[in-house]
This record gives sequence, structure tokens and C-alpha cells, in this order.
Amino acid sequence: MVSPLDLDQLRTFVAIVDTGSFTKAAEDVFKTQSAVSMQIRRLEERLGASLFERNGRSILLTDAGSRLLAYARRMLTLSQETLSAFDQQAMQGQVRIGLPDDYAERFLPEILARFTRSNPLVELQIACEPSSNLADHVDKGRLDVALVADCTISQVVPEIVRREPLHFMTSAAHDVHEEEVLPLALGRPNCCWRAEGLKALDDAGRRYKVLFSSWSAQIVASAVLAGLAVGVLPECALRPGMRVLGASDGFPLLKDNEIGVIRARNAESQVVTALVDHIRDSLANLPPSEMAAKPSHLPDTRLVRPQRPRPARMGVAAE
Repeated sequence: MVSPLDLDQLRTFVAIVDTGSFTKAAEDVFKTQSAVSMQIRRLEERLGASLFERNGRSILLTDAGSRLLAYARRMLTLSQETLSAFDQQAMQGQVRIGLPDDYAERFLPEILARFTRSNPLVELQIACEPSSNLADHVDKGRLDVALVADCTISQVVPEIVRREPLHFMTSAAHDVHEEEVLPLALGRPNCCWRAEGLKALDDAGRRYKVLFSSWSAQIVASAVLAGLAVGVLPECALRPGMRVLGASDGFPLLKDNEIGVIRARNAESQVVTALVDHIRDSLANLPPSEMAAKPSHLPDTRLVRPQRPRPARMGVAAE
């Protein structure tokens, strides 16, 4: 009889794919690097195929690894769903979460993936609105949790979970940033990114005019990509076709943008706490966007990492 696959080995395999590193995967699954390497070797022996190949410092999936990944995710999900179905203590119910639209695009996939794998019986109700609206919803109990870009607008003290550089951005195919009176695409008047950008331009004595205002970062990005205006956006909003304007272009540096989590005062249930924990862990392990990581003049995204227990290192494994 053919022996079944080891779910723990599959979990480690998926962690390596998701983190892009044996070292980071070891932290996620709370094992040593040598134990992670041993698990992958045993899984490869069991399948009779190599799962990873190296390209410099990068780790890439082989064809066999790509085929296994889809099966591994399904098996782990089904395993968790089965356990939850027979677990009388499994968390159930609904959680209402809100976040701005640009954060939904960049951060929500990772948050949803982590949370739903662990809590398949919980329904998430998701709202995308400006940070000021979300803070009001949380204050009035209409949302349980919100991820906000402005950490000064709520009656509730936020937990800072990530810091990202804020930049002036322009189209890489246009020279609108060279106009004598700088055209701008910004958030609404109460937007903290807008306030930071205008203050920096005022301090630098740069003339400007606001051509576009919107609560949606997607609309601001569209105006930037069209070459109609310069925008003020966080690094996570950088898209193909955009470039960052820095000191060499005559633009001042901006303060980092703080991303915070706020929760309603009465939202103290176990399921809400679990969601906040997943948000914290997801943002702490999220790498800079691909576009943000390529230009050499961009600073690294700075994270507020939670303290996690680290296993003792018993050997040296591949990074």
C-alpha cells in the first residue's frame, strides 16, 4: 500500500513558496532551518522529484513543484476544514473589517489567505472606504476592525503595524513634474498624504495647483499614469509606468506613512482578536512590492515586526 503524504511536510513546502525563503519558512512553521531542509528532502524522496531549483540567491519552483503546490494547498485547506467541522471550539460568526481601496489591493490577499485557512467557518464582511470614514464606522460600532492610513483620526488609539515610505510619483513616460506650476492629483482635503505633500512643497517654495482630488488612490494613480499630474502616494501604490521623484528631481523627501489597526471598543471577541493577529503577522511578513523593490534609489519598506519565538539554529540550511 502506498503511504500517504505527510501534511506537515506539505505545510513546510507551502511556507517556503509563500515566503520565498527557507529561513523565513522556518520562522513561520516554528522549526529550525535544518529541520525544514530535511522535510523538503524527504518530501522530494517520497515523490521522486526535485521541487526547487536555485537561480542565484532566489529559490524557484520546478515543474514538479508547481504541480504539487496546487494539490498541497487543497490538502491543507481540506484538512483544516475537516478539523474545524469536528471542533466544537472552532471560531464561527462574522467579523466586519474595513480598509482603504489601495490597501485592499496590496494587503488584503495575504490577510484573507492567512485568516480563512485558519478560520474557515468565519464570515468576513469587508468595506473599502477612506480612512476617515472607516475610523468613524469603528467609533460608532459599525465595523469591528479597520486598517487605516491616518493614525490620528480615531477616538481609539491604533496599533501601528507597518511603516511605508511616502513619495511624490509621476509617469515614467511624461515630464509633467517639470512644469513651472506643478499639477497635482491628491486625496481629499482631510487626507494625511495630501497634507504631508503640500506641506513639503510649501516648505520648499514650489508652486503647485491641485487638478484632481479623490478619496480613491486608484483614481489618483490613474491621473499620474496618464501624465496629467504628480501624485503623493505610499510605496505600495507604485505601479508599472510610474517613477518616484526624489532629491535629484528637485522634490523633497516625505515622512513615512504609518499604517494602523483600530478596533471597536466592544469588539473583544476571540474571532476579532484572531483577525487582528493575522493582520499583524501578514503585514509583518509582506515584502516590498516588486515595483518598489526594483529602483535602486527607493528605500526599503520598513516594517513593525511582532516578536515571535525563534527556534534554536542547529545547522546551516539554504537561504
